[in-house]
Amino acid sequence: MKLLSYRLNDKIYFGPKVKKEEAVWDVLHIQETLQVLPKFPTTIIDGVGLGMDFLEQIRKLVEAASKAEQPNNFKRSFTEIEWLSPIPRTPKNIMAIGKNYADHAKEMGGTASQFVVFTKSPTSIAADEQTLSLHADITNSFDYEGELAIVIGKQGKNIPEKLAYDYIFGYTIANDLTARDLQTKHQQYFLGKSLEGSCPMGPYVVTKDELPNPQELVVVTKVNDEIRQNGKTSDMVFSVEQIIAEISKSVTLEPGDVILTGTPAGVGKGFNPPRYLKSGDVVKISIEGIGTLVNKFE
Repeated sequence: MKLLSYRLNDKIYFGPKVKKEEAVWDVLHIQETLQVLPKFPTTIIDGVGLGMDFLEQIRKLVEAASKAEQPNNFKRSFTEIEWLSPIPRTPKNIMAIGKNYADHAKEMGGTASQFVVFTKSPTSIAADEQTLSLHADITNSFDYEGELAIVIGKQGKNIPEKLAYDYIFGYTIANDLTARDLQTKHQQYFLGKSLEGSCPMGPYVVTKDELPNPQELVVVTKVNDEIRQNGKTSDMVFSVEQIIAEISKSVTLEPGDVILTGTPAGVGKGFNPPRYLKSGDVVKISIEGIGTLVNKFE
């Protein structure tokens, strides 16, 4: 199932994409009007915490709406909504893995032998199709990083690697935008990784049943339709399951937590001379089975 979050009339909603249509089912409106279920989550985070039961509830709501006299009354066209990140706000900082592809570690002048974790502020979250700032007043080296992102589905601590899959709700696409000069200046990653809008995600969160093997995906990043990154998640140094197990040794994971899994080679800093983002650039990150995340910069 492909789920998205959106704003309409100053309120935040969520729902599944309508199959073969450029529209979303307004599941909150369906529940309010048809009273299909005894109760239903009002936020996507609350729903994610219900796991597969949440998906079954959505299926029942969509089935009821499809059988209604005017099912289109329960759909919202993509043209009438404002897209949001599928997870509009995470419970804590976004967690991210550094140098998780050997070729990327090499282009950055390092190695991928150690498990590196950093975080990005929740205020850095942005949406698909959102125009983002280059923050030219404080950086001249704003860089892109296309990544597969994990959305956690239930709370866990000290999660065994062999059970990690049970804690996944789904996956989305992220752009781990980075001010390279700030990253170097402050020696730690947080400020250089947390500028407003520096973590666009989307367009959907795709439930794990639709992507049974996250280590068999292709990640492609284009800048102005020029392919810059073309990697495979099979090249990760640490797998999705290993990432979850290792982080959960130190941090209690919660429903709605997002973990970025690292980026393949081909970032702007890796070129000689570096090719950082400039005004007017459009970045498109595609991952098979999820879609394409698109952002323009100015």
